[in-house]
Amino acid sequence: MIDLAVANDQETFRRMRDPLAERGIAVHHVPASGRVVDLTDPPWEADEYDAGFVYPGRLMEGGVADAFLEVPWLNDHETVLTSRNKAEVLARLERAGLPVPDSVYVSNDVDETILAEVFERFEPPVVVKPNSTTRGVGVAKASDLDSFLGICDYLSLVHDYRATGDRSFLVQEYLPEATDYRVMVLEGEYVGAVERRLPEEAVTEGRWKHNVHRGAEATGVDLPDEHRALAESVAAELEIPFVGVDLLEADGRLVVNETNARPTIDEATKYEADFYDRLAGAIRATAGDGGSPD
Repeated sequence: MIDLAVANDQETFRRMRDPLAERGIAVHHVPASGRVVDLTDPPWEADEYDAGFVYPGRLMEGGVADAFLEVPWLNDHETVLTSRNKAEVLARLERAGLPVPDSVYVSNDVDETILAEVFERFEPPVVVKPNSTTRGVGVAKASDLDSFLGICDYLSLVHDYRATGDRSFLVQEYLPEATDYRVMVLEGEYVGAVERRLPEEAVTEGRWKHNVHRGAEATGVDLPDEHRALAESVAAELEIPFVGVDLLEADGRLVVNETNARPTIDEATKYEADFYDRLAGAIRATAGDGGSPD
C-alpha cells in the first residue's frame, strides 16, 4: 500500500480518497495551512508517507511541511512556482509558438505615463490581473484610462501577494463571450476537461469571471482534438506532471489563458474513464513503487 500525503483542500482530498484506495493508495490529508506546527515535536514522521500529491500552495508553510515529510511530490516546489508565475508561463508559451492572449507584464511600480502607453496598446476594456494570485483574486476589468490608472494605483498601494512577495501584474486583452475550459493533463496526456460558465443571472448582473470559486458552474465536456493537443503541448513545454490548462475560445481563436499546478480534482464524471488508474500509476512512479504490502 502506498501512503500519499495530500496538502490540498478537503474537497479534493475527499474526492480522490476512495478511488485511490481501490487502487492500493492510502490518501492522508496533511494540510500545511491553518494549523500550528511544533518544530521540535513535528506532527509527521519522516518515513510516514511514500509520496506527496502536489506541493503546498503557500510556499513558507509548504517549506516547513516539506522539511518534515521528506517525500517526493507528483508536482514539486519548482512546478508550483512555475505555474504560479503567470507572466513566465505566457512568455514561455509565446516563445514556443503556442497561442496566448495579447499581454503586457508590468513590474510594479512604473510611471503613470508608461501605464497610459500600456493601456493605449489595447482596445478597451482591458483585464488587469495580479501575476501570482489564484482563484480570480484581484482580477479587474477597466473600460477607460482613468479606471485603469485607478486600478494600478490600488495595486501599487496594497498589492503584495504573500505567497511569493510578488507585486507585478498583467494587462491583457479582454475576450468577450469567450468559452472557458479547464483541461486536465497528466504525464503529458489529456485526462478530462470541464467548461466553466457563469449562471445566466450572474451574467445579467454584469459578472464575467468564470472561476468556480466565484460561482461558475463546471460541466464535463468532450473536447475536440485541437483543444486536447494544445493543452498537452502546454504541459510538455512547462514540464508539469499534473496540470490544469485554462483555454479561452472566442471569435475563432483558441488561446492559453493560465495554468494551475495545484488543480482541484472535480467529480469523476468529468474525467476520462481511466483517469484514476493513470493517476495511481503516476503516484506509484513518484513514490518509486514504494510502500508496504497490503
